[in-house]
This record gives sequence, structure tokens and C-alpha cells, in this order.
Amino acid sequence: MTREAKIGYGLLLVGVLLLTAKGLFTEKGLAKAYVKPDRVAASKEVITYIGAKADEPQAVWSPSRTIGVWVAAFLTLACFSYLYRDNVCYKLAEAVIVGVSAGYTMVVGFWDSIIAQLMVELTPKLMQSWALPGIDVNKPPDWTYLVPLILGGMLFLRFVPKIGWLSQWPLAFVVGTFAGLRLVLFLDADFVSQIRNTLLPLIVLVDGRFDFWLTLRNWGIIVSLLSCLMYFFFSFEHKGVVGRVARFGVWVLMIAFGASFAFTVMGRITLLTKRFEFLFYEWLRL
Repeated sequence: MTREAKIGYGLLLVGVLLLTAKGLFTEKGLAKAYVKPDRVAASKEVITYIGAKADEPQAVWSPSRTIGVWVAAFLTLACFSYLYRDNVCYKLAEAVIVGVSAGYTMVVGFWDSIIAQLMVELTPKLMQSWALPGIDVNKPPDWTYLVPLILGGMLFLRFVPKIGWLSQWPLAFVVGTFAGLRLVLFLDADFVSQIRNTLLPLIVLVDGRFDFWLTLRNWGIIVSLLSCLMYFFFSFEHKGVVGRVARFGVWVLMIAFGASFAFTVMGRITLLTKRFEFLFYEWLRL
């Protein structure tokens, strides 16, 4: 056994001993999840439970939720273990997260798309009796939904070598439709809206009075925009006044990129602090 492995196993043993001592010899102990009844359906005698604190009325210990807290804590520590180096625990956590995410996405897509949008239109009575009891069964079936059903079934023809080329037709339809819809949304959100938001008055009057700060803000936005556009204008060499304006546009771009990167970093730090809060408060109960 290498020295590095001995140190790793030693730290693991120390951690297990500390957790055991925390759970057995402290008042709060380790993670225990409690639930309480939310509502009672008298006709079906079904009780729905929600999360609760240990000192709340009717709170009872939930073994399944407690196991869930411990599994979440293990996966969190397994992800943090990558800071040391790549290991089996990290690979296990990575595989679990990817697999659960893929499975959840598939189930949600099945119920939200195939059941709730397709089969409800084709067989409303069957869906009402089997999956969605709250839907209206009086409307007649819409047979136009056979078209997406047939196209969706043709996608699976890829697994049949002789007629696998037929799966390219619905795939092309999906890609083309998605690209067209995204283009319209992009033009509205990232092109037209940006142009509309830069059509600002150079002189701002509020209740008939000149507003210096709003005027300064509008001038700053317009000058910054024109400077950035000048930087990307390559029809002639950037020299003199044009060069200085383009250089100012570079500074504006760097500030924008830095702010965007800082916003992303702050979001990741928030996720990190939430995981620490989970470990310290819900798992270790410090």
C-alpha cells in the first residue's frame, strides 16, 4: 500500500469515527428527516405527508427521507472528492447524476409530450380512464395528430437497416421546424428587442424637468453601442478618431464580458454555498 493510500484510508477512518461520535454522543446527532400529515382524503383514506421539523406537532420520523438525506450527502462529498483527484466515488456520483437526469428527462418527455399532448387528442376517453382523469372526454378525437404519431414512429425505423433511410424524413422535419422556431424567437428576443431598447431619447424630461442622470445613462448606452459597432466595422483601417472610438468599444466589450463572467461565477458560488448549507445544517445538524 502506498503512502498516499494510507493517508487516504486514515482520513476516511477519522471521518467515520467523528461521524459516529457526532451521531451517538451529541444532542442533535446526525441527519433525521421528519414528516407530518398534510391532508387526508376521507373517501380514499390516503394521507399525504410533507417535510417537517422534529418539534412540530404530529411530526414523525421518516426512514425513507432520512436515507435520501444520507445518499445526497454521500453524492455531494463524492463530487467534492474530485478536488483531490479522479476516483471511484466521483465516477459513481457522476454516473448516478447523468443516469437519473436522463431517466427523469425521458419520463417527463413521455408524459408531457406523448401522453398529455398526443394521446389525449387521439384517445381522450382512454387517457381519462387510465392516466389523466381530469381531462374533458366530450370532445371528439383530433385525427390530425396521427401525423406526428406516424412521424415519431418513423424515427424508430433507424433500427431497421433496410428501411433506415426513412427515419431521415421526420428527423429533417424536426430539425427544420426547431431551427425555424428558434430563428423567430432569436430575432424577436436578441435582435428586434435590442434595437428597440437602444432607441433612447438624448434629452430626458421627467414632469417637464431635465433629468441629468437618465440623460447621462442614455448617452452612455448609445455611445457604448456605437463604439462596439465601430470596432466590428472593418471597411477601413482603425486609425485616428475611428481607432480611438473602436478602442473604447473594446473596453466596453471587456466590461460586458467580465460582468457576464462574474455573474456566472456568483451563480456557481451560490450553488456551492447551498451544498455547504445542506451538509452543515441538514446532514451534520451543526
